[in-house]
Amino acid sequence: MGKATGFLEIDRQDRKDAPAGDRVRHYREFALPLREEALIAQAARCMDCGIPYCHQGCPVMNQIPDWNDLVYRSDWREASRNLHSTNNFPEFTGRICPAPCETSCTLNLEEAPVSIKTIECAIADRAWDEGWIVPEPPAVKTGKRVAIVGSGPAGLAAAQQLARAGHEVHLYEKNAKAGGLLRYGIPDFKMEKRAIDRRVQQMEAEGVIFHCGVNVGSGEAAALKRSYDAILLAGGAEHPRDLPIPGRDLEGAHFAMDFLIQQNKRIGGEPLGETPRILAAAKHVVVIGGGDTGSDCIGTSFRQGALSVSQLEIMPKPPLREDKMLVWPDWPMRLRTSSSQEEGAKRDWSVMTERFSGAEGRVEALHCVRVNGEMKKIKGSGFTIPADLVLLAMGFLHPVHDGLIESLGLALDKSGNVAADEEGYATSLKGVFAAGDMRRGQSLVVWAIREGRQAACAVDLFLMGRSDLPR
Repeated sequence: MGKATGFLEIDRQDRKDAPAGDRVRHYREFALPLREEALIAQAARCMDCGIPYCHQGCPVMNQIPDWNDLVYRSDWREASRNLHSTNNFPEFTGRICPAPCETSCTLNLEEAPVSIKTIECAIADRAWDEGWIVPEPPAVKTGKRVAIVGSGPAGLAAAQQLARAGHEVHLYEKNAKAGGLLRYGIPDFKMEKRAIDRRVQQMEAEGVIFHCGVNVGSGEAAALKRSYDAILLAGGAEHPRDLPIPGRDLEGAHFAMDFLIQQNKRIGGEPLGETPRILAAAKHVVVIGGGDTGSDCIGTSFRQGALSVSQLEIMPKPPLREDKMLVWPDWPMRLRTSSSQEEGAKRDWSVMTERFSGAEGRVEALHCVRVNGEMKKIKGSGFTIPADLVLLAMGFLHPVHDGLIESLGLALDKSGNVAADEEGYATSLKGVFAAGDMRRGQSLVVWAIREGRQAACAVDLFLMGRSDLPR
């Protein structure tokens, strides 16, 4: 794969970011693509390692060595065809996936994995630029009707697959535009929304019918069952983890997603309605939670003009490096610093917030204490952090149960997700399926795409008795 001795001769090179002082002035993407000759050289580093462990790391099972070899040989169009055979939206994952494939790369044993994510993004972007990505409508219609609830990556992937199989697909989205948290949760500086818009246009040309601004609740459940031959629930896991401590009701303490959704709507030109405005301008911001959502809050806060941004994590600080002989090729627990965190955030670990305090109904400070590895408070370690805006980014517990899930009477797993196995994606109600975060819990975009594709195959099999869709 690639050049036989490429990994010995060529050093790893990856995309760089525009300087922080420049990029915080706007909400556009700021990753600087590699030149074509550099991409070809990086693809040449893909070694003939016998067992491609990158396949293990990739949830959608991209044929990574194959399209690396095609890029090395400058056959970009065939590389695009190969990439799209396993991933409906590689321009999404090429921007926002954490790249577990690179963690699993054999060259990662030497801390220099192949630049898989960068090459993937370049293939997809070139395919769009060259006009190779076109609608693929089915040659024959089946006469079957499928309703998909939720237009995030799982719903989009399933809709595209089922439409190409010849079914009449109706995709329901509660927001004004399709994309789910891809559009409303991911900041534009990580992925501009034109990437979603052009996929929606492609899918409409393939026959997918979008119903945006429609919140499918308990009143519509019976109608969906009557009107469609199958229903796929892909609404995500949107019930956030709260922090029920004294002062939580003070003005200025908000869920992170409420903050991010508002900013994405501003950029997208959508009205905010009657919801209270959440802005970081001229404020001391504290983000509670150390994951990707918290990182997105940091970058957004800086762009809004925050005076300072601090991020608190209750878990201990991870090690700088993992012991690869113990964890490779699995995803390791080690210290990672996002581009948003590099823009000037103060990070602190092993911190538990005990209460918020304020004046005249507004939050002004967090009262915290340090904890040990067993999450027990360390005596005498209390401290206070000034805060004008607190963003709770501690993850999501499960999908929202009120409305559709409860009205359908669907069984739930022990975590509160819709119960459905990973083979058939069938729920406890015949003809109703579930995929993505709604089924597996909060996860990555690449896992949502995988689940959408596999659920589409399961739905097709249920409707037709057989399926040629790939899993």
